[in-house]
Amino acid sequence: MSITQIDPAYTTAMREVRPTPAADGQVRLKPATARGRQVPRWIRRTIGPVTLVLIWHAASVTGVLPSEVLAGPATVLSSATRLVESGELQDAVVVSMRRAMSGLLIGGSIGVALAVLSGLTRLGEDLIDAPMQMLRTVPNVALIPLLIIWFGIGEAPKIALIALATAFPLYLNVYAGIRGVDQSLIEAGRTLGLGRVGLVRNVILPGALPNALVGLRYSLGIAWLALVFGEQINATAGVGYLMANAREFFQTDVIVVCLVVYALLGLAVDLVVRSLERIFLSWRPSFTGT
Repeated sequence: MSITQIDPAYTTAMREVRPTPAADGQVRLKPATARGRQVPRWIRRTIGPVTLVLIWHAASVTGVLPSEVLAGPATVLSSATRLVESGELQDAVVVSMRRAMSGLLIGGSIGVALAVLSGLTRLGEDLIDAPMQMLRTVPNVALIPLLIIWFGIGEAPKIALIALATAFPLYLNVYAGIRGVDQSLIEAGRTLGLGRVGLVRNVILPGALPNALVGLRYSLGIAWLALVFGEQINATAGVGYLMANAREFFQTDVIVVCLVVYALLGLAVDLVVRSLERIFLSWRPSFTGT
C-alpha cells in the first residue's frame, strides 16, 4: 500500500509543490504558497500609512476637509521644510529627546531597582509592592502642580514627570518577569550547585529579560506622552513649545508637523528596542507569524 492510499492529503500537498532549480544544478522542491511571500515586508508595512495620507490629501483637495480644520499634506510638508531650514525643528527635537531620555533613565533605573528588590525577596515585596500599586493609579498629570511647587518651573518638573510615568511600566513588567520564572529551572540550577547569586545572574534575570524589554517599550511610549504634558510647563524650547505657539495662532500645519515628529521619534526608539530584543533574546525561539 502506497502513502497516497494511506493519506489522501499527501497527494494534495504534493500537487502544490513546485520544483525550482538550485545554484548547483539540482532540482529542489519549493511550496507553491511561498510565491505569495515575495513582496518585501517593509513595502507591506508602508501601505497603511501611505493610504491614510492619500485619503487625507484627497479630502483636503476636494474641500471635504477645510484647511481651517486641518491643513493638507502639501501645506504640512511646506511648513516642515520651513522649520527645518530655519533650524527650529532640529533644535526642538534635540531638547525634547534630552528631556525624554533623562526622565526615562531616572525613572527606569528606579523602577527596575525596586522591581528586582520586590521580585527577589518576600520582604521587598511586602515593603515595596503595595505602595507602588497605589502610586501607579494616581494620574501623572494630576501631579504637575505639586511638581511645580517642589521643583519650580524649569527643566526639573518636566524630567520628574517623565520619570514618574516611565517607572511603573518597567516595575510591573520586571517584577512579573522575575516571578514568572519557571520553578523547575530554579530547582535545576540548585541541583547544578548554583548559589543565590548564581541563580539570579544565570537563571532569574535572563528569564525576566523578555518582560523587561516589553516594559521598556511601554515606558518609551509613555515617555513621549508625558513629554507632551511636561513641555506645557512654562517651556521655552522643544517640540511641545512649538505646538503651544502654533495653537495660539491656530497653525494646524505646524501642530501636525509636531505630531508627526513625536510619532517618528516613538517609532525610532521602538525600532531600537526591537533590535535589542533580537540581540539579547536570540537564544529564545518565538512565533513570528504566518
